[in-house]
This record gives sequence, structure tokens and C-alpha cells, in this order.
Amino acid sequence: MRAALRRSRRLARWQQVLLTLLGLAGATAGGFAALTLYSQMQSNSTRAIQRWFSDPSSRPSLTTVQRTPCPGAPFLLPSSGLIGLLWRDTAFPYNALRRHTGIDIFGDGEPGTVPVYAAYHGWLTRLPAWKASVIIRHDDPLQPGRTIWTYYTHMASRDGSTSYVADAFPPGTREVWVAQGTLLGYQGEYSGKALAPVGMHVHVSIVTSEPDGSFRNEARLRNTLDPSPYFGMPLNIASKPARPIGCQASGAAVY
Repeated sequence: MRAALRRSRRLARWQQVLLTLLGLAGATAGGFAALTLYSQMQSNSTRAIQRWFSDPSSRPSLTTVQRTPCPGAPFLLPSSGLIGLLWRDTAFPYNALRRHTGIDIFGDGEPGTVPVYAAYHGWLTRLPAWKASVIIRHDDPLQPGRTIWTYYTHMASRDGSTSYVADAFPPGTREVWVAQGTLLGYQGEYSGKALAPVGMHVHVSIVTSEPDGSFRNEARLRNTLDPSPYFGMPLNIASKPARPIGCQASGAAVY
């Protein structure tokens, strides 16, 4: 009798543990669903990106080609294509808790064929381990005396076996002067081992400096700047610009 009672009590405890775990799982799933829904509402990028890949005939109508800087803006758009993900974007694979740190430009062509150019003149570095990336140091044209960096990545094949960075900038390149419009490489699909490929594009972000003048980790939003005033385009997801994105009207605010 006592043994049966003890078994019954143990069973009741395990049932309570199971119910608690199920409740936590449900709350987590519900919270994730709410986060996903909220994130989708904060962005209008997903539909344009899905259209770009599902309907190639729509690409000309979604493409931004800006071969000279927008009026009054210092930076040149470094590549042509759909300006898909924007700064602080919450579209997949990002969300309201992990926002996009720059802009993604999706080019129309095969990997290794869509050029990427320097947005502004400065000193280029490519770390020895970088397969697909370069970074350029600039004197900030909008705040003279401050050092900023433009970071360009995904310029390699999907598996990383072929780099699309221009031959002029081999791994280990440090502080090489480049003029605005210098060819840096070509768009690719490389995202690293931890990330699934998201289609051919180039990611560009404007990165701030550490106190010693080195560049900060561009994967953290707080280390990056809104690119809108530098390019003269509405590139902050807060404004939810229609695609294709063009130069901001003269005298209009850039959010």
C-alpha cells in the first residue's frame, strides 16, 4: 500500500514537471511567434526580396543603378541591384532583437560577375583570414576629424573556395590607398559556415572606430551608422522606402 502511494506521488510530481515544461515551451513558442509577427510589421523588405528571387523578370523594375553619388551626398552606391535589407532591418533572418547592420544589395547576374566599387576614398585593409571581405578607413566627410570605415563582404563563392575580391587586394593587405569608384571585387554568396546562404549580394556597412582608431565589430548594430545621409538615400528601415530606392529629393530629410 505504501509502495503504491509512493509510486503515485512520484508519478504526480513527474506529471507536474511535464506540465511545467510544456507550459514553458508554449510560452516560448508564443513569444517567438509574437516577435516574428512584430518584426515582420517593422519591415517591408521581405516581399521585394522574395519577388527578386521568385520572378527574375521583375528585377529591372527593382534595380537601383547609381553610378555617381546622389546630389549633396559624399558616398557612391557601391554596386547595382535591389537594395533589399536596410539598416536596422528586421526582415528574416533578422528580427527586432537582432537587426541588420548595413545594407544588402542583390545583383542581377552570376556570382563573381556583378562589380563592387569603393563607396568613398580611403585606406583599404583585408585581414589575412578574410575570404570575402575588405574594409576601408575614411575621414568622415560628414563629421571631419572622426574616423569611420566602410565594410564590404560576401565577395566569394558559396563554399568559400573562390574569392571574388579583386586581385589587387590579396589577404594581408593593409592600409592601401583607394579612390572612390575603385573596383573592390564582385558580389558572391559566401556567408560563412554558421550562416545559410541568402542569395548573391554584397553587404555594406558604415562602422565606427575604437578609441585606438581600429574598427569595431560591425556585426553589432551599435557599432554602425545610419548610411542614409552618406548615400543620400532613405536606407533606414524606419522609413520603409519603396523599391527601387533612389536618391532623396533635394532638401528632403533622409531618415
